[in-house]
Amino acid sequence: MTGLLRSWVDSANTPDTDFPLNNLPYGVFSTGDGTMSRCGVAIGDMIFDLCRAEGDGLVEPAATPVFDVSHWNDFMELGPEAWADLRTRLTELLSEGSEPLPGYLVPQAEATMHLPFRVTEYTDFYAGRHHATNVGTMFRGAENALPPNWLHIPIGYNGRASSVVVSGTPVRRPCGQLKGPDDAAPRFAPSARFDFELEMGAIVGVPSDGPIGVAEADAAIFGYVLLNDWSARDIQAWEYQPLGPFQAKATATTISPWIVTAAALAPFRCDTPPREVPLLPYLQEPGPMLYDIALEVALRPEGGEETVITRTNYREMYYSSAQQLAHHSSSGCPMRVGDLLGSGTISGPEKDSRGSLLELSWGGKEPLELAGGGTRSFLQDGDTLTLRGAALGDGYRVGFGACDGTLLPAEKRPDW
Repeated sequence: MTGLLRSWVDSANTPDTDFPLNNLPYGVFSTGDGTMSRCGVAIGDMIFDLCRAEGDGLVEPAATPVFDVSHWNDFMELGPEAWADLRTRLTELLSEGSEPLPGYLVPQAEATMHLPFRVTEYTDFYAGRHHATNVGTMFRGAENALPPNWLHIPIGYNGRASSVVVSGTPVRRPCGQLKGPDDAAPRFAPSARFDFELEMGAIVGVPSDGPIGVAEADAAIFGYVLLNDWSARDIQAWEYQPLGPFQAKATATTISPWIVTAAALAPFRCDTPPREVPLLPYLQEPGPMLYDIALEVALRPEGGEETVITRTNYREMYYSSAQQLAHHSSSGCPMRVGDLLGSGTISGPEKDSRGSLLELSWGGKEPLELAGGGTRSFLQDGDTLTLRGAALGDGYRVGFGACDGTLLPAEKRPDW
């Protein structure tokens, strides 16, 4: 594994930055000077303005401009060769020893970040074995924790692309049907068991119109984001049979503002766990297709102190994003540029590595202690959840920045 690649941007050379030259993640930003939202690259504590660089001929990935828009979809559509060429060119422009270009830098502190790509469609998976085992044990007992198909197939459901939001967007507590005690009729009320789920999101950059193999699927993934799959557990408990999650998962899905490319994560590849049951040939991986990415979640009550409530790693997943994408396409389902695949909740084997409050509090029976006092079984109004993640190299980190959202009170309507 290579060490830190040095840049003429001094803040990119510190060991604690998420955005060294090794990373070069892609986002969409705007500034308070009335300029439009446009594409940029994070480097240290700055943003390299790709729209301006493209206009001045410093980067030329296409015959027509692709960085003067508020999404990365147009660039993704150019394909893997263009992806590699841009990364090579940015490395040349930003490397130590190259001519500094300070006029193309915007301080991140002065920028507003936007959703980095148009989400074409969104599919969320249930592909973490520790999470599936924990949840199954709570509701079905340890002997029936995993459904019979779980070790054979990446289970998923189609979510709402319309409710995917960028980090920093407030999330409002949902209302829905909640089951009453015993045989009582359901009632309509705010969710009392609102939760987060720590996930990674994979972004499809190459379209397909038929089945593709795992290796082809891996090559089609443009990059990754942190993802919080907000979940209303009490709404889900009443609605999920027989067709699975619906309104419980439709409130919001928060993603980090920076897309970390598959190329930046390549040095951190690792294998999926050993298989208890051999996978069918179409799901077998030709090589390591997971990534060693350290992850954590922090909770901060309104006006209170932040508590890191879990630490885990993306390598805990049972199925890689490439396997998920290959399975998704296996029915002939067309995949499109900008499709987002949620990994499923990333939990580890220990209690403090569980990726949701449902698991951390064991269904509310074991509340978490918070720094500064107080406990949590599920989220309270005013709570801010922050997801962080980074692949750790030799003297550097390839990080995603923060992925956060603050929970607002439920909407009150007179007809409810």
